[in-house]
Formats: sequence, structure tokens, C-alpha cells
Amino acid sequence: MVTVFIISLAYNQVIELFPNGGGGYKVATQLLGPHAGLVSGAALIVDYVLTIAISIASGADALFSLLPLDMHTLKIPAEIFLIALLTWLNLRGMKEAIKVLLPIFIGFVVVHVGLIGYGVAVHAGRLPALVPAAIGDTLTLSRETGWLFVVSTIMLAYSQGGGTYTGLEAVSNNVNTLAEPRVSTGKWTMLYMACSLALTAGGILLLYLLWDVGKVEGQTLNAVAFRAIIGDIDLGSVFADETALLVVLVLEAGLLFVAANTGFLGGPAVLSNMAADSWVPRVFRGLSSRLVRQNGVLVMGVSALAILLWSKGAVALLVILYSINVFLTFSLSLAGLCVYWWGRRFERNNWRRRLLLSATGLAVTSSILLLLVTDKFDDGGWFTVLITGLVIALCLLIKRHYNAVREQLHRIDALFARESRHDDVPDSPPIDPAAPTAVFLVGGSRGIGMHTLLWVQRLFPDHFKNFVFLAVGEVDAQAYDGKGALRTLQYTIQNTLRYYIGFCASHGLAAKGYDAYGTDPLEELDRLTERAMREFPSSICFASQLIFADDNFFTRWLHNQTATQMQQRLHLRGMQMVILPTKVE
Repeated sequence: MVTVFIISLAYNQVIELFPNGGGGYKVATQLLGPHAGLVSGAALIVDYVLTIAISIASGADALFSLLPLDMHTLKIPAEIFLIALLTWLNLRGMKEAIKVLLPIFIGFVVVHVGLIGYGVAVHAGRLPALVPAAIGDTLTLSRETGWLFVVSTIMLAYSQGGGTYTGLEAVSNNVNTLAEPRVSTGKWTMLYMACSLALTAGGILLLYLLWDVGKVEGQTLNAVAFRAIIGDIDLGSVFADETALLVVLVLEAGLLFVAANTGFLGGPAVLSNMAADSWVPRVFRGLSSRLVRQNGVLVMGVSALAILLWSKGAVALLVILYSINVFLTFSLSLAGLCVYWWGRRFERNNWRRRLLLSATGLAVTSSILLLLVTDKFDDGGWFTVLITGLVIALCLLIKRHYNAVREQLHRIDALFARESRHDDVPDSPPIDPAAPTAVFLVGGSRGIGMHTLLWVQRLFPDHFKNFVFLAVGEVDAQAYDGKGALRTLQYTIQNTLRYYIGFCASHGLAAKGYDAYGTDPLEELDRLTERAMREFPSSICFASQLIFADDNFFTRWLHNQTATQMQQRLHLRGMQMVILPTKVE
């Protein structure tokens, strides 16, 4: 209970410093460097996948506690169905998922608060002797095995409750989705989360001690504890008692499914932040796009299903896999906060208190991480290390590819910048809407746009009399903060359009530009092209697409297919569009 509050208070600093969200990935990236951010981001991606798998497996364990052992062979098929169901709900949109899951959460809170309160009150007479007995047992164990063994055992048991902290990271990761004022809302949310986690987990552990709960084959400890409490309440019949237990365990399983949903919420958010830094494919970047979010949901769902099948739904194994990356992410974030406050020691009066809080949290999480890796490596910890390492390696390959392409595009931009300077640009000649018109879909690279324009002039010399340029700015509602960022984006897009119009005017060509901004660039481009081709009926659209000398699935996956998708849309409406290739080595 204490460490929940230590970590939640430390993570309040993350909310203050990063009100646009990002959680552990952004903290490590900005405070420790990009490669530390990569490690944290890879750990978070794996953890959100494991969040889904472990929550579903634990929920199934709760439900199957009510069934005979010979029916437990149906557990894996049931878990597969539940992951598919949650994936489907999230593909339909978060509103639909929340409508289903929110009542389950409320029911869990009401029922479990009542049961925990009753269970503690009934055996309150045992409380005075409970602490001395626990201390006595601990001292006896230490004399028999040594304090090192006792401390290690406690820390190992504690670390396997790492799933408790999922919500804390999820809050800091999704601050940008909270209501304004974000920082205040985020801190209150973190406080509610910490209180509910600490009191629920602490209360249930207290019940185990007060009610002498022991392991029963095929049942969870919660099922054993709540069956004893409901039996003590005595609802009048065995049927009523079993029905009440059924309700309790269904709500408990439901809450675990709510926890699983944090994987579908947090996973795409981490992918989006990493895509902005070119660690993962850019198709994951714009969370405001329904298609982008659906891609992230599918990645989370399919990956969770694969891990669940590999582990055969063994919660003990999944807990080990999960806990290693939980404490790795926390350790990197808290280390980043320590570096931050030490660097601000001459600027902030309260730096000592915040540094102490961050350092305390770091000491807790890093020591447990070390213990987990060393003690549980052979019991499945190696799998987490392997998978996280593979994700990091893949991200490094993706980053290297994007950097190489970016360097080539910069060279092309520089080439056309030298050849196409137009400092004193005359006014553009008047436009004749009835004349043949070339409509260009241009992006951020001026070199590629100029390459396309010059090729059109070579292929159709003196045919087109008007040159229309369309540019779209992608506004990610999850990332852009206020009007300042939007104005910067508008300036960049409009400046690019002025560049093309100026070039055409300097060569005596009539030109015009259109710009639009939205969360789905493809939809905005579709509307712009329809508008332009309606205004210029004798027009043909042109766009460029990168063509790689060693084209393969990897390159096709990493680069968007906007030009191809636009061509398909326009052709279906009877409009013409030509894609001109830009070769990249």
C-alpha cells in the first residue's frame, strides 16, 4: 500500500512535466536520451500486450473457480474468445467499449468494498494479535533461513503483484485525453487510482490473514476467501450463497477485463509517440485517425493472443513476464526524474523533496527489477528479455531506414532549392478554369514535389495551362496542444504552397494552391481534389510515390500508400490520376 502511493506521487511529477501525455516513453526520451526512450517504449509495448494476456487469464481463473476441474480444459478457448471480444469492441470505438465495461467496474467496487468491510469487521477481534503474529513468524523464518532469504522472498512476492501498477502508467500515458485542466484532472485521477489499488489490494490481503485462506485446487485465493465470507453472512440457502459468489467472481473477472482494456488504450498511444520519432512505422502516428487507432488495436489484440497461446494461459508465468518490464519502465522514468531534479537544483526551491521522492521510488523499483531478472530468468524471465530485445532491434532497423531515406530526400530538396530559387517572384498569370489543369498532391518534401512538376512538364510539354497544388496538414487531436501548434503547421503548409506558386509564376505559369487540415489526411485530400477538379473540369491529378531499388515487404510496410489510395478513390469516381515514381536507393 505504501509503495503504491510512493510511485503514484512520483508519477504526479510526470503529469506536471508532460501534460501532453506519453508516460514512461517521453520521460525517458527527454530526460535520459532517445535510446533510453526506445528501451522504455519497447518495454511498454510488450507490457501492454501482456496486460491484455494476464488480465484475461486471471479473469478466466476467477470464473473457472466456480466450475469443476474437468471443465478447466475449456479455459484457453474461453480466453481466446474474450480477447477477440475486447478487440472487436475496441475496433468499434472506445465509447462502445466503455459502455460495456463501466457498469462492471462500478459493480466490482460496490460489492468488494462491502465484502472487504464485512470480512474485516467480523474478525476485527483478531486484528490486535495479527501484527505480533506476523512479526513472530517473520523472526522465526529469519532465524531458520537468514534475513537475506526473508527480504528476497518478500520482494519477490511483492514484485509479482506488478500488475497492480498498470493503471498508474496508463494515467500518465494518456493525460492528453483527460478533461481540462489536464494536470489537475490527472493528479486527481492518479489519487483515486492509488487509493482504490492500495485499499483493495491491502484489504484482500488482510482478508487472507483474518480468514486463514489457503490454496484450494482449481480456485483462486479470492474465490476461497469470498466463499467463506458469503457463507458466514448466510443468505438462507446453498443456492443463494453460490449465486452471490458467482456475482462476485463475475464482477472480479469483469474488472480484470477492464484492466485488459488498458492495453488497448495505452498500446496504440505508445506506438503513436514512438512513430513520431520514427521508431515504429508512421502508419501508427495519428491517433485521431480511426484507421490508425484500429491498426494499433489489432497489433495489441493479435500479439496478446499469441502470447496467451504460447504461455497456455499460465498466470504465474505471465506475471513474471509482465513484472520485469513494469519495473524496467518505472526505473527508467524515475531515473529520468532524478536526473531532472538534480539538474534543476539551482533553479527550484523544492528540488530536494522531489529528488528524494523520485530516488525513493527508483530504489524500490530498480531493486525489485534486479531481483526479478536474476531470480526468475530461468522461469520465463528470459522470454521477456528476448521479446523486448527483439522489439528494440526492430525499432533500430526501422529508425535506420527512415534516417537513410530522410538523408536522400534532403539531398533532393537541396538540389531543387539551388536550381529553383525565385527571390523576386512576379504575380501569377491569370487562371483560366476551362483550360487544361495539372493538380498536384504535394507533401513535406519540396524536392519530390518539384520532381513531379518537372516530369509533368517534360511528359506533357506546353499542354497544361494551370498548375494547382494541394497540401494537407495532419492535425492529431491527441498530440497538438492549443492553437499555437496549429498555427505553426498552417504556416509551414502555406509557405510550401507559396514556394510552388512562386516557382510557376517565375516561369510564366498560372498557379494556385489549396490547403486543408484534419485528423485524416486521406479524407482531407479527397475533399480538396474533388473541389479542385470541380473548379477545373479539364484537370488531371498527379502525385509522387517513393520507389525503392530493393522494394520489399519491409519498405512497403514503412511508407504510406496515400498516392495509391487516392488514385483508387478518384478512379472509382471517374477522375484521372497519374502516379510518378521517385526512385530511392
